[in-house]
Amino acid sequence: MNKHFLNAEKLTKKFGRRLIFKDLDFKFLENGIYGITGINGSGKSTLIKIIAGIISPSSGKIVHNLDDKVIDEEKLHNYIGFVAPYLIMYEEFSAWENLIHISNIRGIKFNKELFNSLLDDFLLLNRKNDIVKTYSSGMKQRLKFIFALMHSPTILLFDEPTSNLDNEGKETVYRIINREGKNKIVIIASNERSDLELCSTKIKLEDYKK
Repeated sequence: MNKHFLNAEKLTKKFGRRLIFKDLDFKFLENGIYGITGINGSGKSTLIKIIAGIISPSSGKIVHNLDDKVIDEEKLHNYIGFVAPYLIMYEEFSAWENLIHISNIRGIKFNKELFNSLLDDFLLLNRKNDIVKTYSSGMKQRLKFIFALMHSPTILLFDEPTSNLDNEGKETVYRIINREGKNKIVIIASNERSDLELCSTKIKLEDYKK
């Protein structure tokens, strides 16, 4: 089993003169489910984007280690599965065609057995050949989880993971999150109580505003 762990040291982020958070330290060294919480606008999405390497902190650093070796920032995307409401997909293609295209973009083998299994897990197998723009918002959200898992990442980052999901969709996502949290680090940024109930440890961003 690959061992991916995360270390953040004195993370500070500002947008102009506006302080988002300051001197944030944490270590996630064990597999499990961890939370990031705070009021709207507190910086949850900002922090999870920094963890994903999408944006940089104003100061401080975050280090991803895999099997005791630091992961090169340029290769970090190969190890991360990311879900967020603001991610886009090819809505003019079917789910299956999306998986083909994203496999090509990522440079990974098209794994028909795995992809069918993921579609089944997220209750989309019977709709895999339908154009994505015909999907409901909840179905699109579940499809994003498939995109996040398709390359067998070693760490999962979820920003508002149950956005647009009904109760059945939430139960499906929570089942997968609990399964994945047994063998990798899963980080959830959310204010949803039921999301945060999954988390053994939570970072409260209000504690890092001064």
